[in-house]
Amino acid sequence: MEISKTTPDEHLAQLDDDDMSLLDREITARMPGAARLLWEGKMWGGTDQAIIGYGHFSYKNSSGKEVEWFMVGLAQQKNYISMYVNAVSDGGYLLDEYKARLGKVKTGSASISFDSVSDVELDVLLELVERAGEQLRG
Repeated sequence: MEISKTTPDEHLAQLDDDDMSLLDREITARMPGAARLLWEGKMWGGTDQAIIGYGHFSYKNSSGKEVEWFMVGLAQQKNYISMYVNAVSDGGYLLDEYKARLGKVKTGSASISFDSVSDVELDVLLELVERAGEQLRG
């Protein structure tokens, strides 16, 4: 995936989705000063994605290649919303500490999927986002 020339605001305007706009505002407020960029391209599974990324950083992947990515990502899928939280804690993903308290969601190692904001314990989700943002500030 690569950083797009389309801005996150332009992308959100195209979606016209209240849940996405609410989440974008709340994530931005909890990650002050973090880069907010739209990433577009093929995700790991080969699907085309558009993800608003918050907190741009670089890391070395398992093959030693320098990779640029986001700390928190937000994407509108066909039938649900996805969030990606790439923060770590104690050798694992920070999300592991929050999975049981997030509400009616599906989780992967660093991903959260839900139908609407009403399915999520928003205060818990935003606490997770704040902690991820703290890792950027170091």
